[in-house]
Amino acid sequence: MHVTLRQLAEQMAQRLQTRLTGTERPRDVLEAVLAEAVPTDERSRAFHLAYTSYAVLAVTDDTLAAHPFLSAPDAMEDFVTRQLARARDDGDLAPGLDPRTEAVTLLATAAGLGVAVLAGQRAPHQATTILYGQARTAVSQRGGGPSEVMHK
Repeated sequence: MHVTLRQLAEQMAQRLQTRLTGTERPRDVLEAVLAEAVPTDERSRAFHLAYTSYAVLAVTDDTLAAHPFLSAPDAMEDFVTRQLARARDDGDLAPGLDPRTEAVTLLATAAGLGVAVLAGQRAPHQATTILYGQARTAVSQRGGGPSEVMHK
């Protein structure tokens, strides 16, 4: 199961890298990350089902829990925190927001909405609209205009 989860994580990383090609502004990067957090097609749905199943099993199985299950989410949290810190340094992070706290909030919201999509409570476009709205609330986009990511 660990091998399968690792392969799925690598596939997701490749999908994210494709989305990030040519994307430099922090909000665009955040929106690309958040878009990958929502199951929108069969491949991403398979990833999210496997990952969510593994997470539930890891809570109840000490053998699974002993493996470095959280290394990928921790790395993503660090990545998102760096993007938000960059936005802060550029003057684009909303006043009073802490990059780490905002990263945790965005990723937790994305995880919850991903499960809502899997369960049929939300459509993928609803989830991404909510997530993009959260990203826009946190990070302004100097120069205006829609995000580059929305069309990838």
